[in-house]
Amino acid sequence: MKLKKMLMALFTGAALLTTGCVGGGNSANKMDTPKEGPVELQVSAAASLTDAMKELGGMYEKEHGNTKLVFNFGSSGALQQAIENGGAADVFVSAAQKQMNALDEKKLLADGTRVDLLVNQIVLITAKDSKLNLPDFKAVLDPEIKHIALGEPKGVPVGQYSEEVFTKLGILDQVKERAVYGSDVRQVLAWVETGDADAGVVYATDAAISDKVKVAAVAPADTHKPIVYPAAVLKDAKNMNEAKDFLAFLQTDAAKKVFEKYGFTVK
Repeated sequence: MKLKKMLMALFTGAALLTTGCVGGGNSANKMDTPKEGPVELQVSAAASLTDAMKELGGMYEKEHGNTKLVFNFGSSGALQQAIENGGAADVFVSAAQKQMNALDEKKLLADGTRVDLLVNQIVLITAKDSKLNLPDFKAVLDPEIKHIALGEPKGVPVGQYSEEVFTKLGILDQVKERAVYGSDVRQVLAWVETGDADAGVVYATDAAISDKVKVAAVAPADTHKPIVYPAAVLKDAKNMNEAKDFLAFLQTDAAKKVFEKYGFTVK
């Protein structure tokens, strides 16, 4: 009887030991072969590109199921600084050459990837129901305008273009006396939409996506530098091949139609 119990105990222990080894082996195998998910492509783009890029992102992801686009929208100056400080970015699309030039000078762009992608215009806007008569940019000195919304010129390209226009017209100092400065072009647009500013200077594309504002005047081309949007892949892109593929996609006929839908001119 005792012998029978001993044999049963030995058999049970051996079985448990074998089961444990098999289980451990399976766990190890699972750890050695983790599941692969889609590639996350980090795209830093000027705030004025928000609507167009979101639509293009949806199109791209449908065609490239293994890629997930993660957008970071903001002022081109803020995005430039974030990249310089090591922020994650595979592709950068700026609303002006200045910010892209700064990254280029610091050797932060992947060789041969920089392209001039789009062209835009600067416009003066008021709320849709505004009674103000502003036939040109000089009209912002109308006494009825208490606040004019502008992009912060140090880091927001639309603010830099605005200052160029008002400098060319010889009225920058007077404009500054009633200016309120937004952190990006979409904030400028929002202030005019809500009536927090009587007028504002934005891109034509921003005015086009809002049903709460109207364009009062278009800045003459000779009053500011050409408004060109450059794009490039970053030198330290974690997903270099995917980044180059997405940049190539932004230059296709399909992408061109989307950009034009939102008021951009394609280079």
